[in-house]
Amino acid sequence: MKIYRNLEDFSPLNNAVVTIGTFDGVHVGHQKILSTLKDCARESGGETVLLTFFPHPRMILHPEDDSLRLISDIEEKVELLAGAGIDHLIITPFTRDFSNQSPEAYIRDVLVGKIGTKKIVIGYDHRFGKDRSGSLADLVDHAEIYGYTVEQIPEQDINDVAVSSTKIREALIKGDIATANSYLGHPFQLTGKVVRGNQLGRNIGYPTANLQVLENYKLIPAYGIYAVEAAVIDLANIGTGVYQPNPPEHVVKGMGYIGTRPTVDGLNRSIEVHLFDFHSDIYGKTLRINFLHFIRHDQWFNTMQEMIDQMAMDEKKIRNLFDL
Repeated sequence: MKIYRNLEDFSPLNNAVVTIGTFDGVHVGHQKILSTLKDCARESGGETVLLTFFPHPRMILHPEDDSLRLISDIEEKVELLAGAGIDHLIITPFTRDFSNQSPEAYIRDVLVGKIGTKKIVIGYDHRFGKDRSGSLADLVDHAEIYGYTVEQIPEQDINDVAVSSTKIREALIKGDIATANSYLGHPFQLTGKVVRGNQLGRNIGYPTANLQVLENYKLIPAYGIYAVEAAVIDLANIGTGVYQPNPPEHVVKGMGYIGTRPTVDGLNRSIEVHLFDFHSDIYGKTLRINFLHFIRHDQWFNTMQEMIDQMAMDEKKIRNLFDL
């Protein structure tokens, strides 16, 4: 997959088959749309193009609302889309000027002029242009003028996307990782930089990597203990240009924790992972955590020893899940 961080970096194609959207989580509903996109490109001998935006339009159009929480950060989404087999991913900066284009200007200048769209694969509810006044009807009305065709994604498929996204977010908030992962079609991920904590875990026999999540808009699952897999990754590889996702060389299983550590101080949220049988120094590196199983909710203990005993039981349960 080729990645472009701006429309200006993209050279129009001779036969671009295009879809547009946020594709947050790249879940099973999105994957169905991407399958349609690839089928259309294969039938016409074209190349698939996915146009997405960053920051998320809501962040720009409604900056006073900080409630937006996304299933994937932008780099996670890039990897998932590359794994889905898309040829070209354009991540264009979303600005107020961009949003103020008329629907026809957007079709003429962006879809046709910048991308070279010959076929657009889109849903009935797609909105674009100033005040979101553009619709599927505008795309159809201008198709003959600008030399492209429109493939409408069935309403049921679009509804499946909305339902999947809602169910994933609801499940994560409850800690229902099994349901979230079933709708995602892949494990939910958190990505962040490993930072120094207060070393408490090391002192009680459970050294942890403390994770500073890269983006504040990222949805964080329910507080509790999880069975996880983790790997050190290099985000420098996800820049502009050709990108081919490669599985990390070394994936480590472990127990993840999200919570306020109520037995210790209960002040700030902490995201930590204890990696089984792992002793390398990874401070300052980027860690990606896959959440596989929910074990229990966060809880307060009367004594530190009670907490340590429970952690030992958690570890035993997780090791059994992983057959370690």
